[in-house]
Amino acid sequence: MAISIDDLSKEIAKQLEQYANVIEEEIVVASDEVTKEAVNKLKQESPKLTGDYRKGWTRKKEGNGYVVHNKTDYQLTHLLENGHVKRGGGRVGAKVHIRPVEEETINEFEQRIEKVIKS
Repeated sequence: MAISIDDLSKEIAKQLEQYANVIEEEIVVASDEVTKEAVNKLKQESPKLTGDYRKGWTRKKEGNGYVVHNKTDYQLTHLLENGHVKRGGGRVGAKVHIRPVEEETINEFEQRIEKVIKS
């Protein structure tokens, strides 16, 4: 079976397009699963005073990806993560809970994408 050069280039383009579609689908799935895991980890790792802050972690779909955020009190995330000055003087220490989950989530997402690309 002989293939002309024109047909060969069309077939290569077709295969590349199919490959790109598979990769894109897998990235969407990985993004969905990894952000769900991140929200669950943040709910476990967050400081608990009343529990509202801890329960407030959620994710929102934006474009093809997700944004993980705290819907209860977005300003509290910065104060807890970085610490802050007290009104009467002194300082409240940081309760680092977002950064480790963020780093773990990024690493997991990168590993999953690399695995998809290699397979």
